Amino acid sequence: MPVVKVIEIIASSDKGLEDAIKTGVKEASKTVRNIDSLYVKDIKCHVKNGKITTWGAICKISFRLDE
Repeated sequence: MPVVKVIEIIASSDKGLEDAIKTGVKEASKTVRNIDSLYVKDIKCHVKNGKITTWGAICKISFRLDE
């Protein structure tokens, strides 16, 4: 039976929330194998002069451990 591990990452983008999430998965997959799913735990934004400058996503990534 496979064992699943969960890690938490924080990813950001100046383009938007979806880009932040995709960037996070892309970067995590460079060192983590067997990624199964991603859960967006929280969303954050940085604001400057009344405008959103950066979108951030705090995500939990689930992956299967090698047997």
